[in-house]
Amino acid sequence: MIRKSSREDATAPEWIKSSYSTPDGPDCVEVTTDPDRVLVRDSKNPHGPRLALTPTTWAAFLPHASKG
Repeated sequence: MIRKSSREDATAPEWIKSSYSTPDGPDCVEVTTDPDRVLVRDSKNPHGPRLALTPTTWAAFLPHASKG
């Protein structure tokens, strides 16, 4: 991933946009972390639902998410 963060306000988490995300493409994912979880959201719907994963689950998922 390339760090292309978006800040909603001073107290909001720093979201990191996937390097595969484009303004008009289907791959639009952002992630952020806190001490207990990794949050994933659709960058085109930043106020919509978020998926919360444990760091262990996120680490297990990553090898399956990369585009070869």
